[in-house]
Amino acid sequence: MDRRRRRLLTGCGAAAGLAAIFNSPIAGVLFAVETILLELPAQYFIPLLISSATATVVSKALYAGQPFVLITTSWPVNAVPFYVLLGLFTAFFSVYMIRTYYWFDRFFARWPGLDWRKVLLGGTALGALIFLFPTLYGEGYNTVELLLAGNSGHLTDGSIFSVYQDQNPWLLLVLVVFSLLLKVVATSITVGAGGNGGMFGSSLFSGALVGFLFARLLNMSGLVQIPEVHFIVLGMAGTLAGVVHAPLTAIFLIAEITGGYALFVPLMVVSSSSYLITKYFEPYSVYTKKLVYQGVDVYANRDQGLLAKLDPRKLLETDFVPVRPTTTLGELADIFRHASRNLFPVVAAGGRLLGVISLDAVRDALFDEAHYATVLARDLMKPPLAVVGPADDLEHTLALLDRYGAYALPVCEEDGRYLGFILKSAILARYRRQLIQDSQA
Repeated sequence: MDRRRRRLLTGCGAAAGLAAIFNSPIAGVLFAVETILLELPAQYFIPLLISSATATVVSKALYAGQPFVLITTSWPVNAVPFYVLLGLFTAFFSVYMIRTYYWFDRFFARWPGLDWRKVLLGGTALGALIFLFPTLYGEGYNTVELLLAGNSGHLTDGSIFSVYQDQNPWLLLVLVVFSLLLKVVATSITVGAGGNGGMFGSSLFSGALVGFLFARLLNMSGLVQIPEVHFIVLGMAGTLAGVVHAPLTAIFLIAEITGGYALFVPLMVVSSSSYLITKYFEPYSVYTKKLVYQGVDVYANRDQGLLAKLDPRKLLETDFVPVRPTTTLGELADIFRHASRNLFPVVAAGGRLLGVISLDAVRDALFDEAHYATVLARDLMKPPLAVVGPADDLEHTLALLDRYGAYALPVCEEDGRYLGFILKSAILARYRRQLIQDSQA
């Protein structure tokens, strides 16, 4: 299969997987669009919709339940400032998650493959973390269900800190803080040491804890009373939007899996603000940052990517006849008669480009035979409109060609030594061949 079909099937698989797990067909399609199919022709939507809908139907036939349940019909208008503030909190937490995940990825990269030291270190560290904080085990969706059901007091169950719960009301919040900070560490260790896992579920888990912590602290302050369950799901959306860089996916996923369409406006506020702030500090998502540091610009324009594959040196045209600045008009007339090009670089003895003579510009002078011996090339030449280097990217070269309305530009070394010309037609012809090759590869 060609590249486009492979990419489409990858997107269909991702959409179907997300739709089946969370019973959210719309979010599945949007996830594929935002994270995989970055260049999306309109016809791509049909197979995405079919895959997502089919997966949802099969999933509901096997399991008719809903991952999370949230029953709500409205949201308080006076809580809008707190929605914006929550977006700020989830944004900074998203930056923390992305950077922590990438740091551990580089840490474990020192042991390529399934090295026993990596497995031993990762297993020991992960076991210690889960022993101290059992909420880190698994995806953490059961913890989110407890929070949505209002049973946050059960978060300490099974941990070594449960015996102190009645004596210290702050114990729960301390456990929540450590759980949300260490969840990304546990996930990073799992993946880095060779296990299976990812940041999607961890983002939902940590985001729920961020929203719960934010709302509980505000309620304990006595300044305002806000519905904690709303901020739990809003924290999930804000963190997912920041970590994955997929705000639309976050909005529709949380709305679909919780049935909280009444919270659509707060979801939009939190997700968009979290995404914008996170993107300012981390231009790439947790999925793409590693690729970018490997030299793959996943967000690059396709035209830029194709142009970047072309070698400017292979497009260099060297059959332009150079002339000396002391060449007379009579000698030029003889050169013009046998040349196949209508541009002539004027080159000094050391090879440095001095100017360019265009046949069209000096056509009238050629009929003035009385000045054949007195008019020199230096009198007829004009400075080049622009000069490019042999390593300049072709996108920049095309921009210069369009700016000056030229069909060719001289190519020179940094010291000014003339190498040849690069033609707009040659660039476009090679680009077309590269486009065909990529489509068939």
